[in-house]
Amino acid sequence: SELASYAMVDNRQFRLLKSATPGPFTFILEATKEVPRRLSHPQRKTIGLRVPDHRVLQELLALHGAPLLATTLIAPGETDPLNDAHEIRERFEHALAAIIDAGACPSEPTTVIDLQGDAPVLVRQGRGDAARVGL
Repeated sequence: SELASYAMVDNRQFRLLKSATPGPFTFILEATKEVPRRLSHPQRKTIGLRVPDHRVLQELLALHGAPLLATTLIAPGETDPLNDAHEIRERFEHALAAIIDAGACPSEPTTVIDLQGDAPVLVRQGRGDAARVGL
C-alpha cells in the first residue's frame, strides 16, 4: 500500500506487482524523491522493491506500521551474503542495535524483474518463477 511513496508505478505495473507479491521477486522501478539518495541507483534513479513472503517480516511490518528499507548483508571483502543470526551477531554485534533471529534466509537470491520499460524484463532468475509474472 506504500509502494507509490517510493516508486513511480502505473496501472500495468501495479497489477503485475499485486499478482507477484508477497513473494521471492525484486522489482526495479523508477524511484520517487522520497527515496534517500544512498538507497537508489546513482545514475538511473531506480530502486529495487520487494515484498517478502515471510511470516516474521510480515508481523514486523504490521507492528511497525510502515515500510522498511533494507539491504542484503554482504560483509566487506566477501561476495556471499550472511544469513545466520548467530554468525551475524558474532561478527557485527558492536555495530547493530538489534538482531531478529527468524531462521536462516534462503541462499538462492530473488528473481529480479525490471519494470521500467514497456514490458517487464527478466534481469536475474532466482527463486521466483518468472512465469508467475508472464515471462
